Amino acid sequence: MIKLIARVSRYKSANRYPAHSTLPKTLLPIAACTPPPTSIFLSYQAGGSMDPLNLTPEALEKKKKKDEKAREKELKKQKAAQKAEAAKLQAQKVSNAPESGKKKNTKREAEVENPEDYNDPETPLGDKKRLSRQMAKTYKPSAVENSWYEWWEKSNFFVADPDSSKPPFVIVLPPPNVTGALHIGHALTAAIQDTIIRWRRMSGYNTLWVPGMDHAGIATQVVVEKKLMREMKLTRHDVGRENFVAEVWKWKNEYGGTILRQLRRLGASLDWSRECFTMDEKRSLAVTEAFVRLHKDGVIYRDLRLVNWDCVLRTAISDIEVDYIDIKERTPLRVPGYEKLVEFGVLTSFAYPLEEGLGEIIVATTRVETMLGDTAIAVHPDDARYSHLHGKFAIHPFNGRKFPIVCDAVLVDMNFGTGAVKITPAHDPNDFEVGKRHNLEFINIFTDDGKINSNGGAEFAGMPRFEARVALTEALKKKGLYKGDKNNEMRLGICSRSNDVVEPLIKPQWYVNCKNMAREALDAVIDSTNPKMEIIPKQYVAEWKRWLENIRDWCISRQLWWGHRVPAWYAVLKDDELKELGVYNDHWVVARNEEEAKEKASRIFAGKTFDLYQDPDVLDTWFSSGLFPLSVLGWPDDTKDLRAFYSTSVLETGHDILFFWVARMVMLGMKLGGDVPFGKVYLHPMIRDAHGRKMSKSLGNVIDPLEVINGIELKGLHKRLEEGNLDQKELETAKEGQTKDFPDGIPECGSDALRFALVSYTAQSDKINLDIQRVVGYRQWCNKLWNAIRFAMTKLGEDYIPPEEIIPATLPFSCKWILSALNKAISKTVVSLDSYEFSDAATAVYSWWQFQLCDVFIEVIKPYFAGNDPAYASERKHAQDTLWLCLDNGLRLLHPFMPFVTEELWQRLPSKKDSVRKESIVISEYPSAVESWNNDVVELEMDMIESVVKSLRSLRSQLAPNERYERRAAFVVCRTDDACHIIKKHELEVSTLATLSSLDVLSEKDDAPVGCILDVVNESLSTFLKLKGIVNVEAELEKLNKKMEELQKQCDGLKKKRSAPSYQEKVPVHIREVDEAKLASLLQELLSFKEAREHLERENRET
Repeated sequence: MIKLIARVSRYKSANRYPAHSTLPKTLLPIAACTPPPTSIFLSYQAGGSMDPLNLTPEALEKKKKKDEKAREKELKKQKAAQKAEAAKLQAQKVSNAPESGKKKNTKREAEVENPEDYNDPETPLGDKKRLSRQMAKTYKPSAVENSWYEWWEKSNFFVADPDSSKPPFVIVLPPPNVTGALHIGHALTAAIQDTIIRWRRMSGYNTLWVPGMDHAGIATQVVVEKKLMREMKLTRHDVGRENFVAEVWKWKNEYGGTILRQLRRLGASLDWSRECFTMDEKRSLAVTEAFVRLHKDGVIYRDLRLVNWDCVLRTAISDIEVDYIDIKERTPLRVPGYEKLVEFGVLTSFAYPLEEGLGEIIVATTRVETMLGDTAIAVHPDDARYSHLHGKFAIHPFNGRKFPIVCDAVLVDMNFGTGAVKITPAHDPNDFEVGKRHNLEFINIFTDDGKINSNGGAEFAGMPRFEARVALTEALKKKGLYKGDKNNEMRLGICSRSNDVVEPLIKPQWYVNCKNMAREALDAVIDSTNPKMEIIPKQYVAEWKRWLENIRDWCISRQLWWGHRVPAWYAVLKDDELKELGVYNDHWVVARNEEEAKEKASRIFAGKTFDLYQDPDVLDTWFSSGLFPLSVLGWPDDTKDLRAFYSTSVLETGHDILFFWVARMVMLGMKLGGDVPFGKVYLHPMIRDAHGRKMSKSLGNVIDPLEVINGIELKGLHKRLEEGNLDQKELETAKEGQTKDFPDGIPECGSDALRFALVSYTAQSDKINLDIQRVVGYRQWCNKLWNAIRFAMTKLGEDYIPPEEIIPATLPFSCKWILSALNKAISKTVVSLDSYEFSDAATAVYSWWQFQLCDVFIEVIKPYFAGNDPAYASERKHAQDTLWLCLDNGLRLLHPFMPFVTEELWQRLPSKKDSVRKESIVISEYPSAVESWNNDVVELEMDMIESVVKSLRSLRSQLAPNERYERRAAFVVCRTDDACHIIKKHELEVSTLATLSSLDVLSEKDDAPVGCILDVVNESLSTFLKLKGIVNVEAELEKLNKKMEELQKQCDGLKKKRSAPSYQEKVPVHIREVDEAKLASLLQELLSFKEAREHLERENRET
């Protein structure tokens, strides 16, 4: 006989608890959420009198299939009958009820069924959202996220106070381009920064998050130039500078700033009262002041140097605006302004005649056209082949110019090619340095629009550079100097704005001397004794060091019309021999305005007659954005904001602009502001598509955040592509990509789900492979939150009032456990946010809500609310109070990640009696750990309960699909007194979570249950689940043997580790103790499996 140690007497009926007391839907099929009809439990006995032991295997299998079909058929009948019976009973209740009660029930039914009760009333713009009488049955992002933001903004929840006594926490939003629309990178930035700022705001900080836009010099000018050409067939030169700039301002006011409006849709809690623009009056004054001060200190100067030149835009461009394509061999490419394709990846060899009849010298180049500007040929000083040519001259075949053969060991590799290198100092960075070393002539052969100028000779003057390449090759052939060509691997620089091939060009420009500022910026990070700034993740400190140790002076002038005009005037003196602008470098006057320039020029050129002309160039966009942390707070004026909020707290941006923007802000901030502009720099990963590819319009994998938030059909995605500027082949490729990745379009996910997904992805180092299905998963999770609150509201009731205080010691076990688990989640979340481990923070919040509150606590308290049993009155009240406390804390814990849904749900929670709750969750207090909630003993007991439940669920999953939702008897065999005591004490929790009809807790001395499938939980516990039919012993033994093999491998590995000769000497004592305990546990567990196997074998023999 089996000795009965404990049994759940109150938990016998399959219909004892409502449908939601079954296993979480993530673990069982949907059908498992409804208890099966009683007759199904008896279907085996009703199946006939045949003894299954007397059947052949074939007949048994046939009978099994037949029984399954019969059970399925019977189930359908029973469901239909139950439904009809329920309707009949309801009708009888209504007809038999007293008149008053009848009216009351009818009214309640009408209320439940009235669709208007589930719809939010219309809310006037800016008012607090008016919520529906009843919570909608399902979560709908567009409905939930409606109206809240306008109320938050109107209520000034996001506005910082410079006079506040609270500690400041400041973030400056990296200013998006005025031309931009919201893209997924912006969404990532907004999600991370808003998470930080909302958390700090709720944690008692005087938070300031400053919004702004960048004028985006080149990008904006290109947009407006295209608009002029499209609408009026005019260039900017046709309309003139003043009219063109006016047209840009007109465009900016009409279309610019779209992205800032879109950021509101993401819930970004920016202080809109401080919104700024890099070219507004205050920021323009700051830019001028910075230029003047830096010039006065000798940091800004003017010089003639090589720049990246765009012949289409006719301006110098920064390194970040140059994209490189790798060319492996001869490749024809389309270049703006050329009808025919231009060949790249070709190395052409030709000869230069030498003076004095010395013959010729062969050189090679990928840019034949630049030979018109050659001013030397370099050879290695140790190359014996050319020792007789040292100091000699070559003769240019097209203009007769003589130029020297120079020796240069730095540039020339004598073992590469012919060992002779043509030198064009005005059109190649390496040649530029050779030209300076050997004092060579610098001859520019290109006009600003990329044509050959007069220095190239009359034969080629006026030719576009790549047409000149072809013409020069033919001319060399005619002169017998052409020596052939071959494929050549190379990198080609392309302007990201115009797609033009970048041309190195020598131009007079304004430069910033970065050497001393870079040293200070480097020390601010790597100074081990007094670091002023921290870069997160730390892996980017090496890149910071590499950039700043090898920094070059920064070219800050651009030949554009849209931007901050360089505050420098050129004085043309009456007695100057040359009158061109900029000919004499000492004629420049830097000033804040023209009046000041005249005053300075009068002192510098005293007694002389002069005219002043302002430099037509504008400043690099990065110069004004480099001043942003200062200028947004009012610098150079001594403003309240500047005193209260500088330095800012953290800069959050992409790692791709660590040097181009971050380093320049630090250099300028320390130089002009006296301190680093921010104490921390957090660099987020770059977003790729789900396949790891860079997002590209031509691939069709660009993800628009608003399309994820609102949802879009596949044809809508295709339409967006068709409205772009892809050619037909690219369009077809892009559509194929979209059809493959989004065959059904993108479902509506909402801002909250998108934000949570993006923040969760930040653990992926330097790249995020964004899978939209993950966003969809979090949208479904929002529905889980929604349903958790709906369940809570039904259990709390309309009259529920939260208690002023909860005393953990008086609570039931499950309530103690969830509060202790909540405490852990709060601590983990706060620590992770503080260390910028956003993914860990999101995981901590998600795990508590999903796996502890929803999957366990809400399930385990359902018996307290079943049937209003007076035996559970105390537990029911404690469960209500704990549930309210969990939801209140849990929503506030989640709010920084998911602002909309948490506000809506929090507003529905009842408030404490006579307490004034904060008007919004936005300004409520962020949860903090409560010492009295910690209960490690309870958590350990729940761990044991969950391990048993997990084991029983695993056994249930092995059943036939149509049997998995049946409540079954189960047994737990305990091998220690402690385990036996704990499981016995928590029979109700185990039975509820594992959906059991009964639970017997057995000791090791008891006879093992028969007719069960079994599992070994650990060395102390085994579980048994009762079957309706025959146990397939062979299958069960096979499972046990596999598990035993795995355990044996672990044991053998640990034994081998401990038997190593150096183990005792080299392995610390605490690790040896852990290994010893682990081995003992594994051996005990192995023994448990052996006992289970013996039990099965014995049962098999007995049957």
